[in-house]
Amino acid sequence: MKINPHKKIEYPCFYKLKTRWKDNDVYGHINNVIYYEYFDTAVNLWLIENDLLNFKSGKNIGFIVKSGCDFISPISHPSNLIIGIGASAIGTSSVTYKSAVFKENEEFASAQGFFTHVYVNRTTQKASPISNEFRGKLNGIFKP
Repeated sequence: MKINPHKKIEYPCFYKLKTRWKDNDVYGHINNVIYYEYFDTAVNLWLIENDLLNFKSGKNIGFIVKSGCDFISPISHPSNLIIGIGASAIGTSSVTYKSAVFKENEEFASAQGFFTHVYVNRTTQKASPISNEFRGKLNGIFKP
């Protein structure tokens, strides 16, 4: 199956990360589960920077209910990475974030994926509508 790698221009927001020694698997490349950590780290950095996530005592929290990743080309430690993120779908209480991992000086993704957060009330664990402030900030990174 041919996968068309995303380009950096398809993403409105970026974070720089470095691979870690423990990211490599026995085959000498970044283990597939680590890419999900990169996606999660970048999205949560954006949420924290935009005052949308208080993981200790915030009223609402995001649960990942769906995720996926296409692995295109291997990366090995040590590498400098650029993680692109955007919101590809915004619902009443959910957001699908798209993300891609780029080697520092490359325009095409080595891996690309998504995950969907459903925002719930921390106490009741029931879906909670996204606030207008949150929605406004999401619109700033919305790129379907």
